[in-house]
Formats: sequence, structure tokens, C-alpha cells
Amino acid sequence: MKYLLNRRDLIKAAFGSIFLFISFLLGKRKSLKNIRRSIKVKGVKNITILPESGPWPTIDPFLFCVHHNDNYPNATNKFTPNASLGGRNIGSDFSNKDGWSMYHGQSVPGFPKHPHRGFETLTVVDKGMIDHSDSLGATARYGDGDSQWLTAGDGINHSEMFPLFNKIKNNKLDFYQIWINLPSSKKRVKPYFSMFWENQIPKVLLKDVNGVVSKVEVIAGFLNNIKAPNPPPNSWANDKENNVAVWVIHLKNKGSVKLPEAKLNINRTIYLSKDSEVKINNGLVNPNTMVELYSEQELILENIGDDTKILLLQGKPINEPVAKYGPFVMNTRSEIQEAIDDYNSTGFGGWKWDNTGPIHGEFKGRFAKLINGKLDIPS
Repeated sequence: MKYLLNRRDLIKAAFGSIFLFISFLLGKRKSLKNIRRSIKVKGVKNITILPESGPWPTIDPFLFCVHHNDNYPNATNKFTPNASLGGRNIGSDFSNKDGWSMYHGQSVPGFPKHPHRGFETLTVVDKGMIDHSDSLGATARYGDGDSQWLTAGDGINHSEMFPLFNKIKNNKLDFYQIWINLPSSKKRVKPYFSMFWENQIPKVLLKDVNGVVSKVEVIAGFLNNIKAPNPPPNSWANDKENNVAVWVIHLKNKGSVKLPEAKLNINRTIYLSKDSEVKINNGLVNPNTMVELYSEQELILENIGDDTKILLLQGKPINEPVAKYGPFVMNTRSEIQEAIDDYNSTGFGGWKWDNTGPIHGEFKGRFAKLINGKLDIPS
């Protein structure tokens, strides 16, 4: 059976619309136009203004980061938005009309079947539910504080759908998806699927000198000798010498947190939201920005506005050539063509469901059926 991947499939598979795809390919170049040198704030290298929508710029070893923040209406009996879909480009709706998008979903929002090779996806959910299905037989329903870490490696097909369950109130969906590169020696490894349930992710409570307590979710790495769950075995994050960290910092109003120093020559960035009012080492930094930090310097984040959420991404750069085309990230253009040919021949394991965006029925709790068939249910 052939799994022909045409141009439209490739663009859709890049976890976004044509706009997202083009932004992913060109975002680094475009973002350079918005960088301003910050010489007045100690500990800050550069500040990059974030786009109003679409993916955020990232720095090696990270490839891609996007924040989905949708306020869906109440649900129908079929887990779909109880609202008209008129005025939306169904199949590629990134309009944020009325505060939400359908993305590539036809009736249930989300991202139906699409392939990946050569990198990892890390999905960090604050609110809402995601139904996962993949070509290796894994399925999952996760959200509300959970994270999923997927090593695509040699190749995988998966779907990420957002079924709605609350029939009375609005359905909030708030999550980050982050792409982490793999070094050339690991790009063709066997795919691997990990679930980190909310109660397995450390929450470090930090009290400042004024007694205000803020919280840091440690998805990857260490903070104050508290360790995140083990990353996948072939991940760049699996070697502690690579200093990979993914933290979500929940900074209270009038609260502050101290970011400890890391090693020299580690890329460290934080992302500030549109409504943030944050000082770094007593220097006020613009909202809606990516802030590149000197990793070897300790610094203080202080919130002078409403409670806010800050994403931190950190890691030693892989420093290898990157060739990318939609859902594939390799080192050379010939490897990209090989990935396309392989997918067209094998479908990366095929697809056993009768539709491209399967969901897992009525809500009966969170679960994950892993690639090895083991059922993982949060305690």
C-alpha cells in the first residue's frame, strides 16, 4: 500500500497551516529583523519580538515552539464546538475567530494524521485534553498538567485531536508544543513514546524575600537539585552534559524567582506573554518577547503585573547542519528526499483507524496505551 505524500500533505504536516510552515522555514531570518540589543539589562543577550500568531523563534537545540491558547465554546454530543463553523477555512483554520481555531480539524479541532522524522515533539498541556493516536499503535488521552514526549526518530505518523467535553461551559485549551532536534547519530533511531502525568512532574515552590511563593514546573532538567522525569533514551536531553531544561514558571504578582546559573555556552531563552510586566535584574523587558539570556549568569525575574506564565527553554547546541521540509528535519537535502520516499513507500507503519483524526469516545479519564501495548493510567 502506498502512502503518497503530496505537497499539501507536507505543508499540513508541519503542525500548522501554510503560514506556520513558511514561518517555520523562514522564522529565523525574519526574527533577526526584530532583534534589538539589550545593553541595559544585566544578563540579557538579545530580545526578539514574538509574532502575533504562529510559531515562535527558537535557538539550537530547539527547532520550533508554538503556544496554542483557545477558548472553545461548549461542546455538542459529538465533542465538537457548539457553534457555527461559518467563516472559517475548514481544513486549515488558524483564524482565532471568536478566540479559537479549528486548525486542520473538520469537525473536532486538532491536527489529523501527519508524519515526522528526525526530531522530537514535546507537548506541555496546562488546560484541556488531547487525543493522540499513532502508526505504531500507541494511543493516549492526556491534558490538564500532563506532558507527552515523542521521539519521532526513523519515522512515525500521528494525530493530535482536541475533543471538547464540557457541554455547559466553555472548553479551554492551553498548551505548548516544542520540537527538539536530534543529532545525526540519533535521527534514525526507533521511535519512542513517553507520558509524563501531572503528578509525576515536579513543581518547585520558590518563596522570595517578600514571602511571595511562585511555582516552577520542571518538565526537563534540574532545578534546586529536583529532577524532572527521565527523557526518552535517545533524546538530546538524556545526557545531563547537554543541560537541557524545559520549565514553566508561574510567577505571582509582586513575586520574584531566581534563575540559577548554568554552564557557559548553553543556549537559554525565556518567552514572555503579551500581557506580562516582568523585570530581569531590575530592568523592565518588553512583553510578547523571546529573551535570550547569558546562561552562566544568575538572574532575578520579578513580576510587577498580574500573575503570568513564562516558558524557559535551555540546552547545549547540537551544532550540526539542519535541513528541514515540513514534517522532516534531517542534516542534508538528500536525507529529506529519502524521508519523503520512505514515507511514500511505508507510511511509517501505516494507519489502522478508519479516519485521519480519531478520538477516544466519552471522557472516562486520562490514559496512555504505549507502543509496547502497556496501559499507563495516572494514579
